Amino acid sequence: MTLSKLVYSTSGLSHCSKCGKALRKCNCVGTNDTDSSQIQSITISRETKGRKGVGVTVISGIQYSKEELKILAKKLKTLCSSGGTIKSNTIEIQGDHRVVVKNYLEAQGLKAKLAGG
Repeated sequence: MTLSKLVYSTSGLSHCSKCGKALRKCNCVGTNDTDSSQIQSITISRETKGRKGVGVTVISGIQYSKEELKILAKKLKTLCSSGGTIKSNTIEIQGDHRVVVKNYLEAQGLKAKLAGG
């Protein structure tokens, strides 16, 4: 018999919304009832390393397919009136547009966090 049990969790994703059981013990149809926007931890940061001092906004942690990532990158580049690229499941937008990107992602229902200073 184990005496360890979870006392407090800040994740908010530990129980099924349908049956109330722990997700690892849930047997509901469609066990993965948490959508991708709840699971993702999107971070928005500004990097200058390796870019000759010119900053770029880096959006990482988005769990989209390549096509969806490409569409989102195009929308963000248009919104920021800037160029950018997609590298290894991260979106890079030229310039410091962290606040604009964060506001857009939150308006789309995604939770985003600013990282760095």
